[in-house]
Amino acid sequence: MTRVLVVEDDPQLVRALVINLQARHYGVDAAPDGATALRLAAARQPDVVLLDLGLPDMDGVDIIKGLRGWTRVPILVLSARQASDEKVAALDAGADDYVTKPFSMDELLARLRAAVRRTEDTPLVPETTMVETEHFSIDLLAKKVLRDGKDVRLTPTEWHLLEILVTNPRRLITQKQLLQEVWGVSQSKKTNYLRVYMAQLRRKLETDPSRPRYLITEPGMGYRFEG
Repeated sequence: MTRVLVVEDDPQLVRALVINLQARHYGVDAAPDGATALRLAAARQPDVVLLDLGLPDMDGVDIIKGLRGWTRVPILVLSARQASDEKVAALDAGADDYVTKPFSMDELLARLRAAVRRTEDTPLVPETTMVETEHFSIDLLAKKVLRDGKDVRLTPTEWHLLEILVTNPRRLITQKQLLQEVWGVSQSKKTNYLRVYMAQLRRKLETDPSRPRYLITEPGMGYRFEG
């Protein structure tokens, strides 16, 4: 059973989410504040977290950072905050998706399913289990990245993007393909997500993120990996 941690202080919304999730055979825990959320996440080890940013005791971005200190569990932000910089801050901190309130339950459930799919193991052909570059190595089976001998922490979304690019070396992967594969959508308005995540990956992997050697942008078209 897939276990969901709902972090939300609106009792009516919590009730609606719990009813809809349990009806679809998800296990659900709910936390009304950040402290409870962090405690439940450690105790219950959820498969996905639905997180409101506006909590009574701490900002949701701080909760994302707290979780990212030890887990790559998918985090879907649910928030009434619509400003672009708010979304970028949450995604930059390690969130995997951002759903603006009010939202349709069908859309939320679709995004939740996509987030869970991103964490599932996919069989890979032996030729593509290890990717080595001069500055970092990627173990596709173990889902680990090493840079200068040290583990690089990636969110599930960052990992999925990197996996697609490195298993298709020197091939242009279009924005539409990446959006469809990673988020299950192809709306052009989501391209800002790609920019945020590619910038994050470059900061973690490239020696000079402003002049990337491995994660290359093809302006207006997409991205490719140069191994």
